[in-house]
Amino acid sequence: MATAAPQGVPVPLLDPAAVERWRTSSGAVVDLLTQARELGGVSAVRLGPRPTVLVTDPGAVRHVLALHPDRYVKRSHRARVLVGDGVLSATGEPWKRQRRLLQAQFTGGGIRRYEQRIAAAARRTADRWAAAARTGAPTDVREDMRFFALDTIWRSLTGHPLDETTNRELAAVEAVGAALPTTPSASTDLDALRATVAADLARIDAVAEHAIAAARRGEAGPEGPGLLRVLVDAGETRPEYTDRLIRDELVTLLTAGHETTATTLAWLYLLLDRHPEARRRALDAGPADSPERENALRALASETLRLYPSAWLLPRHAAEDDTLAGYRVEAGTDIFVCPYLTHRDPALWPDPERFDPSRFAVPDRSSRHGAYFPFGLGARACLGAQFAMREMVELLKHLLPAFVPAFRATPTSTVFGITVRPEGPMPATITTP
Repeated sequence: MATAAPQGVPVPLLDPAAVERWRTSSGAVVDLLTQARELGGVSAVRLGPRPTVLVTDPGAVRHVLALHPDRYVKRSHRARVLVGDGVLSATGEPWKRQRRLLQAQFTGGGIRRYEQRIAAAARRTADRWAAAARTGAPTDVREDMRFFALDTIWRSLTGHPLDETTNRELAAVEAVGAALPTTPSASTDLDALRATVAADLARIDAVAEHAIAAARRGEAGPEGPGLLRVLVDAGETRPEYTDRLIRDELVTLLTAGHETTATTLAWLYLLLDRHPEARRRALDAGPADSPERENALRALASETLRLYPSAWLLPRHAAEDDTLAGYRVEAGTDIFVCPYLTHRDPALWPDPERFDPSRFAVPDRSSRHGAYFPFGLGARACLGAQFAMREMVELLKHLLPAFVPAFRATPTSTVFGITVRPEGPMPATITTP
């Protein structure tokens, strides 16, 4: 029986001449998508043999990510070369099984199990900044944020504080990430990409192999067994948890568990440097450890995530014909949901380019109905969203009252890759107010 054509009108398509001008320029993909957004909250741009649909309208965002995840599926992930079949890139039934195993570790009581480890990592970073303030020695704020986030997830996974050797070896994660394509592309030569990053992957695999072997031997760290023990135990009772899948899950948690948090904190300190009054308002919201102070610190992180969402582009694939916000979407169409552009839509956010934490002064658990989704939305929303917010607030509790970085130079450009990040180092002298 013939399949009925999808209802609705064609999605408006960006002028091919604009695409060609972009191809011959040095512009980022976000520049092209910004042009496409001018056509409306559902638009299209031809990046390959058929148009890719860009979704920024909140209602359409909810339709794709939250209401109909079976129609708009995740085929894989750009970082598959790095994370393999971990929960970030898994699909279908394997993804559901892997998500169920990990879910309890990152919500409610699960996060409370790791609060002491988060606090210990924050105190360690505060001690590093205190030493830098005493000596006047310069530090790289971006690298400090990376070390904190990696220390936090390493403690949570293994029970051990991050050591310098492991920190050095896991710098390979960022090197691999920089080599990954900005957008999914059928033309990406995965074999060539693997060859390019082979040495870095080998360093990451060696760290993972050592950590997994230690967990199997029952060598809990000084802070007790970590999340890696859950994966190792699963390998003893569930045949799907092979050595390779345990490695993939570990690398996924290491990567997703520090890259996005570190980047958000780096942006936050750049924004505070430009808007020092925001720091003062957060500290004046209430005394240390009060709910008012904590809400203010959370608002700083939330507004930073509005401007620089953890995942700025969420690719999906239409598994069947559909009508999206009145537009016809055919099966096989690639979809880009773009939090970065939704979060900067002046129809949704007054003066959207302005850093204004007061937008989040009152905690809002509704995800603002699709207008705000820095960690994604729906079933495939970031597993570690609550964990990431908890660790950012904890670090700010320790650093914000006591230290102010005086930047010697700040990045002048933005890199739109797997994450959206400031390009280059952030050298600073740490001062005490």
